[in-house]
Amino acid sequence: MSKDKKIRVRFAPSPTGPLHIGGARTALFNWLFAKANGGEFVLRIEDTDSERSKEEYEVDIKEGLTWLGLEWDDFFRQSDRKKIYREYLEKLLEENKAYYCFCSKEELEAEKEAHLSQGLASKYSGRCRSIKPEEAKERVDGGEGYVIRVKIPDREVSFDDLIRGKITFDGTLIGDTVVARDLDNPLYNFVVVIDDSLNEVTHVIRGEDHISNTPLQIFLMESMGFDLPEFAHLPMILNPDKSKMSKRFSDVALSDYMRQGYLPDAMFNFLAFLGWHPKEDREVMTREEVINEFTLDRVQKGGAVFDIDKLNWLGKHYMKEASPKEIIEIVRGTVSSDWELKEAMMNPLKGRISKGSEAEDELRFYFDIPTYGADLLKWKEMNFGEVEINLNKTKEVLEKVPDKDFKRDVLEGKIMDLIPENEKGEWLWPLRVSLSGNDRSPGPFEIMEALGKEQSLSRIDIALRKISVPNETY
Repeated sequence: MSKDKKIRVRFAPSPTGPLHIGGARTALFNWLFAKANGGEFVLRIEDTDSERSKEEYEVDIKEGLTWLGLEWDDFFRQSDRKKIYREYLEKLLEENKAYYCFCSKEELEAEKEAHLSQGLASKYSGRCRSIKPEEAKERVDGGEGYVIRVKIPDREVSFDDLIRGKITFDGTLIGDTVVARDLDNPLYNFVVVIDDSLNEVTHVIRGEDHISNTPLQIFLMESMGFDLPEFAHLPMILNPDKSKMSKRFSDVALSDYMRQGYLPDAMFNFLAFLGWHPKEDREVMTREEVINEFTLDRVQKGGAVFDIDKLNWLGKHYMKEASPKEIIEIVRGTVSSDWELKEAMMNPLKGRISKGSEAEDELRFYFDIPTYGADLLKWKEMNFGEVEINLNKTKEVLEKVPDKDFKRDVLEGKIMDLIPENEKGEWLWPLRVSLSGNDRSPGPFEIMEALGKEQSLSRIDIALRKISVPNETY
């Protein structure tokens, strides 16, 4: 690859399921590498499997990338390029670099068993190599079933992985490989080679599960006269027990985390550190900081553990940094659509939640009149008479505050002027419980701003009625 060539990377998912966390991490690392090097990020939808590919999954992939902020510079869909793939298949056949294979499944299975019984590698013997092209063409035209195999040389193949160093494969163990079911149905390894070359991809950055595909792809590139890109294979994402990431431990689709209401910046930061590390020991970085530091030599070789606790820690950090409007947008998708969310309700959530779905229980008391026993209104050794006096005096002050001034700072000033020295608990505890119905909630002034004057006074009245019949819970 020429050093003067503009860097182009690609993310090439198959739309046969929702975007996996591993795929999202691969997309992010490609995007970061492009951004860090002034290059371009290509999105290529690999939908040649027409039976399993679905438009809904392509939509899911695009929505996930957009949510993460990974804009693409170019877009391709493999199903739009079948004519190109056919031309290259025909060219390989004409140049005698590929051939029609007519072996049945039974013949191939018997051949495989024979090789294994002799302790040999299970690879195709090449029996159809010797069929003359004219005879093969007649058999194809006559309707006989076939596949197309490419001729693989019996030699070693090596490549320098930008993460793992030099990797060598023994080509004699591969054998002539099927690259198409027929002229109109090419297979994965064949089409990706053509697309990477024609799309001028300079760096193929993908998961380590693709290492085994690389020698065949190199042979195919050489057969078609294509320049080789650089390769970099990312570490596997693992469960906490070091097994391959699975639903047994956590959700595996990015959309699952989107629905739960994580902030995009939290997931971006989390995925960036899933197998990569910066120069200094840091856990929180902005997008620009990650871009400026991102290099492939800081990507680890060993598996990266998906730590949900770390994600939740980052989620809580970014919730603290988010504006009330941003939190509303996240929370709105996870709570009842009947709830009228207000910015005043959001600030108390900071530091308490890591994702939007955790907000429902925290916000419920704003919309559902709380049920609690009168005893909860008492602070320490207080009696009901003292609680009643303090709530009534508080109510008198609140009734005089105009609706337009019913804000946290104003309310705090008015009520704190009312409270004798060293008696904050005796006044604020009954007020907070009357507003929230809970011994754990935001402060009373924040709650009152969110509830508004009418609802705040109504809840204080409910608390006063509870005191009059303290043995009842409602």
